[in-house]
Amino acid sequence: MIIHQLSLFLENKPGHLAEPCRLLARENINIRALALADTSQYGILRLIVSDWEKAAALLREAGYAVKVTEVLAVEAPDRPGGLAHLLEIFENSPINIEYMYAFPFDRSERAVMIFRFDNPEAAIALLKAAGIGVVDSVEVYNR
Repeated sequence: MIIHQLSLFLENKPGHLAEPCRLLARENINIRALALADTSQYGILRLIVSDWEKAAALLREAGYAVKVTEVLAVEAPDRPGGLAHLLEIFENSPINIEYMYAFPFDRSERAVMIFRFDNPEAAIALLKAAGIGVVDSVEVYNR
């Protein structure tokens, strides 16, 4: 249920985002989800890709600083209040959400939230107890 996410550190300059995307495309690696956070000098590109091991090796070989992080993909209703309900599960728990981002999942009014938790195993247990679906990597990579 844990998904591997790649984080790339990029200089915040025009054109620096395109090259890693081109490298992945040349090797037929599909970007399934992404988020970009920036500061004035650097950005962090977070990617969930169809073949994370091949992508990490390729990007490192090209000189990028790549960090592999374990994240969870969690189903949420794609409607007003869907995210609020999901976050309420963690409101009174000791589990910290370090960051998150979302992408639409399919046409059945579901979205997938990508979460980075400080304790992913405890987060999985809490989500399961609440009846919330945690999406496995195969399902995310193949959508």
